[in-house]
Amino acid sequence: MAGTTPQHTEAEGVDGGVGLTALLVAASRAIETHRHDSLAQDAYAEHFVRAAPACTHWPVRIEEVPDGDDNPLWGRFARYFGLRTRVLDDFVLRSTAAGARQVVLLGAGLDTRAFRLDLPSDCVVFEIDRAGVLAFKEQVFTGLSAAPEVKRVPVPVDLREDWAGVLGTVGFDPAAPSVWLAEGLLFYLPGPAETYLVDTVDRLTAAGSALAFEAKLEKDLLAYRDSPIYTATRRLIGIDLLDLFDKGPRPDSAGTLTAKGWSTSMHTPFEFTRRHGRGPLPEPHDALEGNRWVFAHKHAP
Repeated sequence: MAGTTPQHTEAEGVDGGVGLTALLVAASRAIETHRHDSLAQDAYAEHFVRAAPACTHWPVRIEEVPDGDDNPLWGRFARYFGLRTRVLDDFVLRSTAAGARQVVLLGAGLDTRAFRLDLPSDCVVFEIDRAGVLAFKEQVFTGLSAAPEVKRVPVPVDLREDWAGVLGTVGFDPAAPSVWLAEGLLFYLPGPAETYLVDTVDRLTAAGSALAFEAKLEKDLLAYRDSPIYTATRRLIGIDLLDLFDKGPRPDSAGTLTAKGWSTSMHTPFEFTRRHGRGPLPEPHDALEGNRWVFAHKHAP
């Protein structure tokens, strides 16, 4: 796959572009952690926010937000990220309970599942992301003297490059069941890179493996430019998500997996809001209405 030059990859951390969105999700997890009705606990999240100069003024508790849950960014959008964290936590825990012993985080960002989930002791977590993001993360963990609960293998490579080749050199076993997460990732990638990623996951997975990813189904992303979530994100923290999303046509990755023999199910986030009793519900002109969470399981041929 064509990608950025190694120099560019090394330099790109969490202080701009897509890297900055990892801090937005971390701040959202911090806010969720401190809620009285929290859906997910991440004691590390606020430390990432405090360690990055770009976001030292961001809130890490809903009480720090003047309009609280009425704030489209730190109320509704952050709760969305909290809900997504919980749903994917549950997916990983179910998959490892069913026998998967390798967890692969595609575009891991500031994911802390290796540190905070009760995974089987013989589990290995592979975290794939750009070197700059992983270096920032390592710096924060070192400062906290934090140790993962299971073996953790950072894999510094851009997902637009030959990440599968690198993964094969650090101990990943394609013959063993694995669980893969692409959390908040695919809509930043060009369509061909998403196709390559899904085909590669299929090639590297044994029967008994699972994959969860997030997709956006909008025909025209820019139709939501003035929605409350995107407007507040631009105004309050200077992140233009629509500028970061790839505007090209999206492949039907769920359909591709089904055709390859996986069982797939597609859900709206609102289904899980209703299941858990908290989270975002549909609104008019809603930037979340095209979001889908896809869960796929690979069966024996």
